[in-house]
Amino acid sequence: MRTFGKAVTAVGAATAVLLALAGCSGSPAASPTPSAPCNLTAPGTASDSVTVTGEFDTHPTTTFTAPISTDITERTVLTEGTGTVASTGSQATIDFTLYNGTTGAELFSTFTSGSPIPVTVDESQFLPGLVKAVSCSPVGSRVVAVVPPGDAYGAAGNANLKVAATDNLVFVVDVKDVGAASTASPSATVDPNLPTQATGAPQAAPEGFPTVTLAADGTPTITIPPVDPPTTLQIGVLKKGDGATVASGDNVTVQYQGVIWRTGGVFDQSWGKGAVAFGTGQVIPGFSQALIGQTVGSQVIVIIPPDQGYGSAGVASANITGTDTLVFVIDILATAAA
Repeated sequence: MRTFGKAVTAVGAATAVLLALAGCSGSPAASPTPSAPCNLTAPGTASDSVTVTGEFDTHPTTTFTAPISTDITERTVLTEGTGTVASTGSQATIDFTLYNGTTGAELFSTFTSGSPIPVTVDESQFLPGLVKAVSCSPVGSRVVAVVPPGDAYGAAGNANLKVAATDNLVFVVDVKDVGAASTASPSATVDPNLPTQATGAPQAAPEGFPTVTLAADGTPTITIPPVDPPTTLQIGVLKKGDGATVASGDNVTVQYQGVIWRTGGVFDQSWGKGAVAFGTGQVIPGFSQALIGQTVGSQVIVIIPPDQGYGSAGVASANITGTDTLVFVIDILATAAA
């Protein structure tokens, strides 16, 4: 799961990003019009100055003179694809690498986090600068965009990603697929009538797992045992619900908390912000496997080794190293077929 971005999603995710980078509106993606035009963003001095080497569908090597800045988002096409064009309202599957334009530092890349992400071509759903990079790009394209704060994280910046209020961003984006927009995006509206925590029958925790205590509102506290973590994915059920079973590809609504085994510290959670909804394919593999086959109303605990989490790159902005094992407690509130 990754949730770093303007709202908890994507991710991250928040992961992700994964579920990273989702927009502020919280509204579901609109039904797309297949023939809808796209909004073309022009190149400029800043985006043309960025040099990128490496093949499409591989982690780019990106060079620019920092600090780099622009008053409006600029987009330069590095490789022109020949597939379906990402039009307004469509859903593009992309890989991207994000850099801080002030420091030149790489902040995040889907190539090291695990998998590409779906992005609806709608500036109300995702960061406008990222949408402007994707819009009008045919499948097979690699583009670079230089994005000012107004099309990114605004005056607040993004402390998790170490982006200051005045920092521009540089995106290198590979457009891998384009299709109809999903009716449930990473920032999909959560039904306010759903329970706010798992309601299933309590179950005995598996031996050797971290202990979990719950506040009255359901917020968990996860205590890591003083032993080395397991090296394989481990899943336990703390509450057993009697609702629908989560299937692969479902859109799932959850509350969750994630901690790092090494430190015992919380690096990401929905508690205090509200439940989130996303597809099972839009999160890190271990998180997805913890959901599939479980029932609504259940609370699940999962121990995720690096190869089922953020891989050898980790996520520096969240203090996750490439060898860190993660623990998530997940309350499953609803599920629906995509």
